[in-house]
Amino acid sequence: MSPRAAWRLETLGFTRVYDYVAGKKDWSAAGLPLEGETASIPKAGDAVRGGDVTCSLDETLGLVRSRLKAAGTNVCIVTTDDGIVLGRIRGRALRGDPDSTAGQAMRPGPSTIRPDTELAEVVEYYGEAGLKTVLVTDQDGRLIGTLYIDDARAILNRRGASPQN
Repeated sequence: MSPRAAWRLETLGFTRVYDYVAGKKDWSAAGLPLEGETASIPKAGDAVRGGDVTCSLDETLGLVRSRLKAAGTNVCIVTTDDGIVLGRIRGRALRGDPDSTAGQAMRPGPSTIRPDTELAEVVEYYGEAGLKTVLVTDQDGRLIGTLYIDDARAILNRRGASPQN
């Protein structure tokens, strides 16, 4: 809330009032609930799946492969200890030298979106580009999960808000 709103609440007798300096956009980007006209528009946060396999830069590819096999998936998101997305390992990169590191095998800087991105925009942009997934991160770049374009399309179809493609 704005400093003015915080001050007003204090004058009304509220004792635990905080000035949220980052503002409404930051609140929305964090995937926190909103009110008003745009609150009902489907967002990326509505379609994100958690549970991604993550690894650190210095993990060996052999270890990463065994963890992926156990999880039944073939994609690893490379993150810092704080969960900030650095890269992604999949496909041919997973078949590399088992003693090499995730940092050596990863494709750096994958495309990411925030949880407040409108689903119709995601489907239009990423679907048109032929991508099947996009990573969702918070405003600091920490991994929230993966959005599957087909999941996003299904949500839009259920709500009658489907984009053209």
